[in-house]
Amino acid sequence: MSEIDREIEKRVDEVAQGETETLPQQPTVQVESNAEQQLTELQSKVAEMQDAYMRAKAEGENIRRRAQEDIAKAYKFAIEGFAEAMVPVKDSLEMALKVEAPSIDTLKEGVDMTLKQLASAFEKNKLMEIVPAPGDKLDPMRHQAVSTVPSEQEANTVVTVLQKGYMIADRLLRPAIVIVSQAK
Repeated sequence: MSEIDREIEKRVDEVAQGETETLPQQPTVQVESNAEQQLTELQSKVAEMQDAYMRAKAEGENIRRRAQEDIAKAYKFAIEGFAEAMVPVKDSLEMALKVEAPSIDTLKEGVDMTLKQLASAFEKNKLMEIVPAPGDKLDPMRHQAVSTVPSEQEANTVVTVLQKGYMIADRLLRPAIVIVSQAK
C-alpha cells in the first residue's frame, strides 16, 4: 500500500470516529448581507445594461428608418436637377409657338438658341453624346452596327453614323447606330 493510500485511510478513520477538526463558524449574517449586496449590485447592472440595450436598439431602428426615407427621397427626386435644366428649354419652345407671323430666320434662330439650352442641360447633367467619327473602330459597348458595306477602310470601322448615342456619366443610355465596313 502506498503512502498516499495510507494517509487517505487514516483521514477516513478520523472522520468516522469524529476526530476531525471543527471548522470555525462563519457568521451567516455577514455572508447573507454580503450576498444581498452583491445581488442588488448585479440587478442594478442588469437594469443599466437592459436600458442601454433598449436605447441602442431604438437608435438603430431610427437610423434604419431615416436611411429608408433618404433612399425614397433620392429615388423620388433623382431627376430634379435634370428637370430644372429642361424647364427653360420647354419655355423657349412654347414661346416660339406663340409668335404670330414667324419668319424662317427667326424660327431658325429660336431653334438654334433652344438647341444650345438643351445641350447645356445635357452637359450639366453629364448626358454625353456618342458620335463616332468615320474610320473609328466599332466599339460594341457604345455602338450598334445595323449593316455592313464594302469600303476602302479597315474591317469593322465606322463608315456612317445613322443616329447619335448617349451616355449618362459612365452608363450607356443609347448606343450610336452605325454602318460599318466589311472585311475585304
